[in-house]
Amino acid sequence: MNRVSEIDATREDEAARAGWLYYVGGLTQDQIAAELGVSRQRAQRLVSRAVSEGLVRVRIEHKISACLELEAALRRRFNLQTVRVAPSLGQGGDAARATAPLAATVLERILARPEPQVIAFGTGRSLSAMVEEVMQPPANAHKILSLIGNIAPDGSASFYDVIMRMADKLHLPHYPMLVPVISETAEERAMFDRLKPVQAVRRLAAMADATFVGVGQLGDDAPVYKDGFVNLAELRGLQEAGAVGELVGAFYDSQGRYITTPTTERFGSYKVARNRDAPMIGIAAGASKLAAIRGALAGGLINGLVTDEETARSLCEEYI
Repeated sequence: MNRVSEIDATREDEAARAGWLYYVGGLTQDQIAAELGVSRQRAQRLVSRAVSEGLVRVRIEHKISACLELEAALRRRFNLQTVRVAPSLGQGGDAARATAPLAATVLERILARPEPQVIAFGTGRSLSAMVEEVMQPPANAHKILSLIGNIAPDGSASFYDVIMRMADKLHLPHYPMLVPVISETAEERAMFDRLKPVQAVRRLAAMADATFVGVGQLGDDAPVYKDGFVNLAELRGLQEAGAVGELVGAFYDSQGRYITTPTTERFGSYKVARNRDAPMIGIAAGASKLAAIRGALAGGLINGLVTDEETARSLCEEYI
């Protein structure tokens, strides 16, 4: 280890120790400063760093009454199996960071099942943040699989890949979807679909005991556009065809009906079946995702939702 790495490691250790003393040990910042031999201001910065860099995990175990009321309202209105509503982080807060701890607890309950499970995952920021929050090891050798490929047209891999991070963290057998996110032509995509490994993963997906997906919006900030999978003309074509949302590369309208265009025919996605009995958990929050969440709920594409307080309130207010 070189000198710079040693310094970084020492600073990280110091921040982790400060976070432990504050959140677990219950010490005040003055006490932490005395314990570590630093100023109170530095102790405060160390505690903040411990949280911001994920050196300690903080979960709110007490369920806030307003969030409980919103969960009950969403469950009744949309006939959902599972609903979790996270307290809002306020204006400018990161919605993925708000929902991640609650999504992780939903996943941990499935990981704790004694019988082997098949668990399917989409991709994206919300699911990637959830993986970072998972703390409970699996009770059995569950299988995990990806519902969508992870390769962009230029050959690069997505930064928000979920399946590999989950497999690395929990040491579980994993099955990636070995196709590009989008192919050059529909014929090329069909060729990938015929590959035996791809067919095997699709069969596993159809029998999944639980599925976790992000919900992509189709406004001008659409993830598939921002991440370079479609160009502006293709995005406009999807919008004109009525697309309001996207689940693992499959596009749907305001009623949750899948749409077909020349662009959708090139996506190597797994179309989630409607009204499944097994948990199909959507993880999404934010004003830009409201139309996409509504469509997924209307079409029975998801039967569970992890979101934040502001999003939940907006969904409920539409039906008051």
